[in-house]
Amino acid sequence: MDIKNYKKEFDYSYTLGAFPTFELVDAMPENIISVFSGSSFTDIEKLKEKCAAKNVEFAVNDKLINKLSDKGNVYTAGVFKKYVRELDCAKPHVVLVNPSDMGNLGTIIRTAAAFGITDIAVIEPAADMFNPKTIRASMGSIFRIRMKRFPSFDEYMKYTRENGDTGSRQIFTFMLNGEKPLTVNDCPKPELYSLVFGNEASGLPDEFLDYGTSIIIPQSELVDSLNLTIAAGIGMYMFTSAK
Repeated sequence: MDIKNYKKEFDYSYTLGAFPTFELVDAMPENIISVFSGSSFTDIEKLKEKCAAKNVEFAVNDKLINKLSDKGNVYTAGVFKKYVRELDCAKPHVVLVNPSDMGNLGTIIRTAAAFGITDIAVIEPAADMFNPKTIRASMGSIFRIRMKRFPSFDEYMKYTRENGDTGSRQIFTFMLNGEKPLTVNDCPKPELYSLVFGNEASGLPDEFLDYGTSIIIPQSELVDSLNLTIAAGIGMYMFTSAK
């Protein structure tokens, strides 16, 4: 297979770097086309052995690594087939409405995995979840969670109702004009919920005030708003911390 520099329309993508590549081999070996290593990679034998144990094709290919990487410190790559994973509608979700930055998307994926939230809905238009930049920002955590794209928030809600949600899911929209301040002593603790975050530049439109409970994270007047990844991290921590 002739592996080319990534384009969104391809039916495959790849990891860049050791950690995401090891995560790919551990979590999703059935989707791997091949794993490549540069000859100077210090853990080449470990990677080779892990690939052999998972029945994954492995090859040393300095030329390909150099072609795929836009950074000089990349020594491994794992090429995999793109996939679709259905959300578990009996679990809490993070919902990202029109995220535009691949680095932010990857960081939120990694944060969600860290807090045990394994289902993420992405409302389009949105950054490409399979772009190698997203995958690298997630440090391979993308292979540990379920992600699904939807054309609209209403389609996402319809999906949850048709796939196991009995009506107990509570929706919390994070907005600068939200009605409920999020505090340590007064954070809701429902069993089933969706935390909804908006675009980096504009946040959630006012129509989301009509969905469930709107949340505001209290902050000083020194800045106009929190960075999306920070707001999402705070929200996920608060809702997943011990009851």
